[in-house]
Amino acid sequence: MPADSGPVFAALADAPRVRDLVSAAAWAARSQVGGVPPGRGAPGASIVDAGRSMGTDAAMTHSWLITGAPGSGRTEVARAFAAALECTDPQRPGCGQCAACQAVLARAHTDVVEIAPEGLSISVETVREEIVGRAETLPTVGSWRVVIVHDADRLSPAAADALLKTVEEPAPRTVLFFCAPSTDPEDFSVTLRSRCRHIYVPPPSVDRIVRILTSEEGASEPDARLAALASLRHIGRARRLVTRPEMQRRRARVLRLAELIGHGDVAFREAGQLFQAIKSETADDFADADAEEKAVLERSLGMGGRGKGVQKSLRGSAGAVRDLEKQQKRRKTRRERDLLDLSLVDLTGLYRDAFLLSCGARLAPTHPDFQGLAQELATSVSPQGLVACLDAIALCRRHITQNVGLSIAVDGMIGRLRLAYGVR
Repeated sequence: MPADSGPVFAALADAPRVRDLVSAAAWAARSQVGGVPPGRGAPGASIVDAGRSMGTDAAMTHSWLITGAPGSGRTEVARAFAAALECTDPQRPGCGQCAACQAVLARAHTDVVEIAPEGLSISVETVREEIVGRAETLPTVGSWRVVIVHDADRLSPAAADALLKTVEEPAPRTVLFFCAPSTDPEDFSVTLRSRCRHIYVPPPSVDRIVRILTSEEGASEPDARLAALASLRHIGRARRLVTRPEMQRRRARVLRLAELIGHGDVAFREAGQLFQAIKSETADDFADADAEEKAVLERSLGMGGRGKGVQKSLRGSAGAVRDLEKQQKRRKTRRERDLLDLSLVDLTGLYRDAFLLSCGARLAPTHPDFQGLAQELATSVSPQGLVACLDAIALCRRHITQNVGLSIAVDGMIGRLRLAYGVR
C-alpha cells in the first residue's frame, strides 16, 4: 500500500524525506493487522515482522531516535508519528480528524506517554518508574503503547543502561521515541543509539517560520523574518521573540554586552545584572506553578487538617514535601541554565556575523538588526580574535553543563573575551 501522508504530517512539509519515512513506517505497522484500523487485529503481532511483510526490511521498528537542531520540530515528528500509529481511519494513518489523532496531538491519549526531564538529567529512578514500567504494559484503548522521551540527551549513563533491556526486548505493541538534539557520543548513549532507527529532522525554512508567525501570532512580516533569523530557525524561540517583549529586551541586552567588553569592569557588572535578571525571570515564570504543585501535595497528605489521629497520620509527610522542594530547586537550576545558554547562543550569532564580515563572506546575518555592531567588531577585532571570542562562548556553554557556578562561568567568559579583544 502506498505511503499516503495524512494531515497530521502537514507540519513536515519542509522535510519530505522525514514525512515519507514516517508515513511509510506507519503503514508498515498497520499492515500487521491487514490494513484494519487499530484495535481490530491480532494483538500479538510483531511490528518488525510487519515491516518485512511490506517488503521494506525494518520499515517499522520498536525504537526510534529523532534528532535535529533545537526548534527543528523533533516533538512534532514524534507526535505526528504517534497519531498515525493510533489513528482509526482505515484509509490513511494520521487523518487528523478521528478522536485518536486529536487526543494524541492534544497530549490526552491514554496510551501515548511523554516524558520530559524536570531536573538537570533523566535519572535512573525516572527511567524505571516512568518509562520502563509503562513501556512494558499493553495499550488500553489504542493499538500501540507509545513512549516519547524528550531531551533524551539528558539520560544519565545509569539511566541509559536501565533502558537497554526495554529497547532490546520491547513489548510487542510498544514503540519508543527518543528525541535528542544530537547523536554525538558525549550527548547520547552510543549503546542506545545503535539499537534505534535514526530520523534526522532538518531545521524549518525561514519562509515557513514567517508564515507561521504571521498567520498564528499576527506578527508583521519584517518582525517575523527577523525572529526567524535571530532564533536560528527555532520555531518556539521565534514565537516568543514576537510575543514576549521581555525576551526581545533580553536579547538586545545580551548583544550589547559585546560593545562593553573593552570598558573596564562595566562588562562584568552588566553580565552580573543580566544573570540576576535571568534568575528573576525564571523564578517569576514558574512561581505560581511551583506553589500550586506544593499545595496539591500538602492537600493530598492531609496537611493542615485537624482532628484525632491527624498528627500521627502525618508522620513522614514532611519528608515528601522536602523531596518536592528539592525537585523544584533542580528544575529551577535547569531552567536558569537553559535560559542562559539561549542568551549565549544569541551572543555567538553576533560574533559569527562579525567574523563573516571580516572575511568578506556574503551570507545572511543571524542578527540583521545589529549589523552596525557586527561591523564595528569586524573592524576593531582581528579575525583570530573573533574566533577566540566564539571559543570563549563555547567554553562557557560547556562549563554551565558541568556544575560550574553560572556567575563564575560568565565572568570567565568575559575575561576571555577581553583577551580576545586585546584588552589587558
